[in-house]
Amino acid sequence: MEEKTTDLSKILSIVGKPGLYKSIAQAKNGVIVESLSDGKRFQVFSHDKVSSLTEISVFTQNEDMPLLDILKSIKEKTNNGLAPDPKSDNQKLKDFFESVIPEYDRDRVYVSHMKKICAWYNLLHEKDMLEFPEKEEDKDEQQADSSENKEEEKDNTGDAVHQT
Repeated sequence: MEEKTTDLSKILSIVGKPGLYKSIAQAKNGVIVESLSDGKRFQVFSHDKVSSLTEISVFTQNEDMPLLDILKSIKEKTNNGLAPDPKSDNQKLKDFFESVIPEYDRDRVYVSHMKKICAWYNLLHEKDMLEFPEKEEDKDEQQADSSENKEEEKDNTGDAVHQT
């Protein structure tokens, strides 16, 4: 049975509109989206500023951290629970964010960003959309380990090994 995973490239943030939206279909001059909050569908035009969640990252002291990694960190930190309410006081949000991403850039990441990320996480949690595909390199490692184990099993049984 295949696990249900969330494709963040199909989840969109639209400037000027609250919440997140799922890309439903391509239209002649835009995209048809569905609100994750209320299920309403509408067209977003090509002149609207739209970002898929895969395009979003957060500034850190080193390199930018993709939103996917942040969502995974929040999920781990909360034991698959909810993030703090975005309406929590600023210090609580800062403390939580620091516990999730200790190296975030305090000069360029504002409380408004933290509120938005917590709101997005909680919405995705509510919609049971926090199952993400494994990274390709993780899959490759698992496949390599799996094939090595199969070869070892064959060696142990003598089926695949022939001595001359």
